[in-house]
Amino acid sequence: MNAVSRLRALVQDGWRALRRPEVQTDIAQVLKATLATVTAWMVAVHIFDLQQAFLAPWTALLTVHATVYRTLWRGSQAVIATAVGILLSFLAVQTLGYGAFSLGVAVLLGLLIARTPLIREEGIAVATTALFVITAGYGDQEQLLLHRLLDTLVGVSVGMLVNVLVRPPLDDRIAEHAIARARQDLGVLLQRIAREVEEGVEQEGVQAWVERTREIDTDLDNAESQLSFTRESQWANPRRRGSPDTLDVDDTTAFLVRLEEGVAQGRAIARVVDEAVVEAQDWDEDFRQRWTELLGRVGARIADPDLEVMDLRADADRMVVHLSHEGLSSLHWPVYGALITAVVNLLHVMDDVAAVKDRITPE
Repeated sequence: MNAVSRLRALVQDGWRALRRPEVQTDIAQVLKATLATVTAWMVAVHIFDLQQAFLAPWTALLTVHATVYRTLWRGSQAVIATAVGILLSFLAVQTLGYGAFSLGVAVLLGLLIARTPLIREEGIAVATTALFVITAGYGDQEQLLLHRLLDTLVGVSVGMLVNVLVRPPLDDRIAEHAIARARQDLGVLLQRIAREVEEGVEQEGVQAWVERTREIDTDLDNAESQLSFTRESQWANPRRRGSPDTLDVDDTTAFLVRLEEGVAQGRAIARVVDEAVVEAQDWDEDFRQRWTELLGRVGARIADPDLEVMDLRADADRMVVHLSHEGLSSLHWPVYGALITAVVNLLHVMDDVAAVKDRITPE
């Protein structure tokens, strides 16, 4: 590959990365945090004429969180924690005077107060505010203490406004794409199982199927975590009301459960086939052909819900009726019955996938 081709490939990879929804959301949050920081500093200095107004941009920077709800909740905690820290430092200096003892008492009480459930996430600000105020010599200067509180209010207010008004984060697409990728991987795995059973799979191949189901399960767990984050991102978010395409978290959670069931059925198939391989059972060629063809079509439909297929459920029923008259030995039917049952269960998953194909699409 020459230099031009490598450069083109790098540009294409970079462009694809930039199109990922999680990357776009992260970049937007970085830009918004920068905007909030600069705006808070300008407001504190040029509007309120605050001296040493570093708390305003610092607090604004820390207030722009990944969701509107978290911004409002953590910002409110920051204001309360700062106010408590200022009050604590003032009382410590007034009671004990300046010195290591008053500093130690203020920090100790601040750290204990930080464990309070109401401000636990921002509670460390109680101790750090008291630490700053006492070591800077502001403990008995009421006006400077009020300035520090005003700095914090400005920073939190600006951070909240920027995060709420400037493209508030709504991470629907991240959860959608994570689930869609898992759905696609499940469909591809089922097609792989069908192809390898048709060709004659060994035990190592079966174990590879099981390992792949574990990987998909991990992806679904990550998607579930992202879905919980999506639910939080919708709280108090004005974009949720303005968008007709906002993800229905409850419906998507139900769909996620169905995919988990599909992965479980894929693992069940792997275990049944593994047992047949270990016991060196001969496959009935008619069953092998009919079952693998049906499983492959089910997997293709799960991987691509837009794929047009014939009535797979009717094919499954015909296969059962046909094989029930073939005089298969009793040794075959426990295996074949389990495999047919798994495919029938996967048909239900396939139907659910097709029902939501317009909302859950891969990246």
